[in-house]
Amino acid sequence: MKGPLPRRRLRFSRRSFLQAGAATGAVLAIGFRFDDALAQAPPPEKPAPNPFDAWIKIGKDGVVTLVMAKSEMGQGIFTALPMIVADELDVDFAKIKIQQAATNAAWYNHGTGGSSSVRTSFTPLRQVGAAARAMLVEAAADQWKVDPATLTTENGTVIGPGGKQLAYGALVEAAAKLPVPDLKTIALKDPAKFKLIGTSVPRYDVPSKTNGTAQFGGDVRLPGMLHAVVARPPVYGGSVKRYDAAKAKAVKGVKQIVELPKVDTDGAFTRGGIAVVADSTYAALQGREALEIEWEGGPNAAISNDSLRRDFEAMIAKGGLVVRNDGDADKLIAGDAKALKAVYEIPFQVHAPMEPLNATAHVKPDSVEVWMGCQGPQWPQGVIAGVLGYKPEQVKVHTTLLGGAFGRRYACDFGLEAAQISKAASAPVQVLWTREDDTRHGFYRPFSIHHMAAALDAKGAPSAWTHRMASTAIATFWEAPDKVKHEESEIGGAVNLPYAVPAMHMEYSHAPRGFPTMWWRSVEHSGNAFVVESFLDELASAAKADPLAYRLKLLSPPRQVKIPPEGDGSPLDTARLSAVLELAAAKAGWGKPLAPGRFRGIAGHYSFESYAAQVAEVSVTKGKVRVHKVVCAVDCGRAISPDNVKAQMESCIVYGLTATLKSAITVKDGRIEQGNFHDYEMLRIDESPEIEVHIVPSDRPPTGTGEPGLPPTAPAVANAIFAATGKRVRRLPIKESDLA
Repeated sequence: MKGPLPRRRLRFSRRSFLQAGAATGAVLAIGFRFDDALAQAPPPEKPAPNPFDAWIKIGKDGVVTLVMAKSEMGQGIFTALPMIVADELDVDFAKIKIQQAATNAAWYNHGTGGSSSVRTSFTPLRQVGAAARAMLVEAAADQWKVDPATLTTENGTVIGPGGKQLAYGALVEAAAKLPVPDLKTIALKDPAKFKLIGTSVPRYDVPSKTNGTAQFGGDVRLPGMLHAVVARPPVYGGSVKRYDAAKAKAVKGVKQIVELPKVDTDGAFTRGGIAVVADSTYAALQGREALEIEWEGGPNAAISNDSLRRDFEAMIAKGGLVVRNDGDADKLIAGDAKALKAVYEIPFQVHAPMEPLNATAHVKPDSVEVWMGCQGPQWPQGVIAGVLGYKPEQVKVHTTLLGGAFGRRYACDFGLEAAQISKAASAPVQVLWTREDDTRHGFYRPFSIHHMAAALDAKGAPSAWTHRMASTAIATFWEAPDKVKHEESEIGGAVNLPYAVPAMHMEYSHAPRGFPTMWWRSVEHSGNAFVVESFLDELASAAKADPLAYRLKLLSPPRQVKIPPEGDGSPLDTARLSAVLELAAAKAGWGKPLAPGRFRGIAGHYSFESYAAQVAEVSVTKGKVRVHKVVCAVDCGRAISPDNVKAQMESCIVYGLTATLKSAITVKDGRIEQGNFHDYEMLRIDESPEIEVHIVPSDRPPTGTGEPGLPPTAPAVANAIFAATGKRVRRLPIKESDLA
């Protein structure tokens, strides 16, 4: 089964801008293309009428509209991306408006994930801003009969000799008739003259979110709209044995019972089940309770954490796919009587976005409209068209604001369910997933087992390192069997070990497709960083070395670590990783005395082309861990909005602490044991630590911030726990019984 490309594989290259809209004379409109991996190029013999990924439009009122297909899910791109345009174009940030692009995979790059929005948009947005500014300046120069080089721009105005001025709005009609400058020669603003980039402006979406005009998926209301909930098989692959439709229909407000077939085709997946359609969500929920369904468990009814653990151990013992083999690491370790060995375990995790999943669909004989908060609307558009028998262009997906996503809203199951039910009900229908629905019937970060071993030389440095890993691979679930590369979404952050080790061997084994897995915030880096940075701390302890000094020595001399093709872009620069480790340590007072009972741990990691390091300060009392403070250093290239970068790091740390200290998804008899926040707990306000974020000043292009702050959190805390107790944490979440 083939879904969208993994989020971390995003790439982009730039193509020339093309001009459009000049014929109307109403606006200056310039389109441009990111050429991202998620953008579907039209066939060469049939070029699409709009070959762009995004637009800027400048109206006669001077308002600049940025038409783009990125989704705002709280990460701040509706602020960062307009800032880039406004700065390069020399307009007031308040004059920038956002317009969500229509869903068309052949025109627009709709994918929002992999911490890619700013890093893939920065240069193209600067170029389009510079191109528009140059055209406006040329239009003013033509009107004044002067050399364009004598003119300047400021705050949406072209300024000429003697201080005379022309507002952009007065120039758009003339500018629209000019050719778009060649990108190879377009002059970009000197970064020293940036006025917005590098500052923190009020977020674009705050006013609408505070006055109630912002539209999330659950805010959608249509004339004649019905409400629905779905009873889904509790075991993946299960089915309905029997149910009592009459009892459900007897509930006041229930209109219809709809049997939903399982969908498991190219890029499309739903569990199937029984939908209850009613005039209110409450009535639908009451009707679902009355169904009295008896379920057939199916082939996965025996799966449990214990069975997966046994299977994974057997796979590792048998041997997996060799993904790296430098030197004879196994021989060196076998010949070292003091070799270190450890087994790490990473649990399933659910995304748990705070806005419950929901979607609204209206299926008509010749068209379909869907409203949903999604990270890639081209996916549900294609899936809904294929399952319902429509052409993709007949399906319009309206992207609303997202109340959190973390990868979960890349899937299209909730939108497909709404469309299936709407078609059956011949009416617009809004489907709501309860918290229990999403926890028990969603997609999960993979469960994985890691066998680690290392040998140390006479100076305590690692001479050999082996890593044998087995997991419920994401690629196994989503990719077609004849094309799947199981390791693609599993080994990042582990196979590209940044530390100098003469001999390294890594193997990967995947579990057969039997559990729904998906990208979770920071994807495989969330688990692999915990394993690598914790095990490295074990080596430092065995070498009787300071954990920071040990890392810095193994990262020196500076070098580039080549990342495999499935990795995150440019090579890992060990000097930059060293720099964030040193910055975090300095700001945390590494090596200086702490209050009695408090201890520090450190970890660093590279992901999504950014470098992050954290120092956690913890105490442990009778097995109970308290994280008092986390100091984070991040190198994300040029920080467009420092406040937003800090907010993303803080969010990652809190999200990561939940998975480190509080919760995991466990399976018994094929069923998820957790349901709501009482048994899948979030980090509470009174448990949240003080967080400091320090950004490395940089003039490099911006890189990811939405995910790189998460991977170092768990190992920094675990390493601090070892400093406090002498006990190693090798399984998450951390339990009091493991430390008491």
